[in-house]
Amino acid sequence: MNLTGKRHRNRTTRAALASVTLLMAGALGAAGAGTSNATAAAPQKQRIASSVLGSDYKITLTALRSTRDEYAASVRLQVYTHSGGVWKESDRVTVGEVEGWFWYPLTGKGAVCEFSTASTEPAPLTVSLLVTPSIGCSEPAHYVVKEGRVYAG
Repeated sequence: MNLTGKRHRNRTTRAALASVTLLMAGALGAAGAGTSNATAAAPQKQRIASSVLGSDYKITLTALRSTRDEYAASVRLQVYTHSGGVWKESDRVTVGEVEGWFWYPLTGKGAVCEFSTASTEPAPLTVSLLVTPSIGCSEPAHYVVKEGRVYAG
């Protein structure tokens, strides 16, 4: 084989390898994009507290993990009223700032420092959550549940 034939074969091999590399990179990129879109569509959530006040209200606290920052989270307070034999959401508010909490302390042991309610109308509600183990608990947030709606207390 002469020198020209050997160069041609090396170019062909390099071109084939480059094509395979580009195809694999494209496939991996598409797979990664699908994964991140699925995560963005369905944020991770975990119920951290719940209370039922007689047959009137059910109140829940849920941690919602940020889709942009794996360490950040929001806390959703939801109120449900009992109607027609089922609980139906009547109101929801965000406790603190949106994505103003840390996911791991919120979903770990000792996350709820205080969650107190009373079966009165209006129903007082106090929430204090763990910021971090070293910082400790948040200042209590006070709410009132009146006729199925949440108001700052």
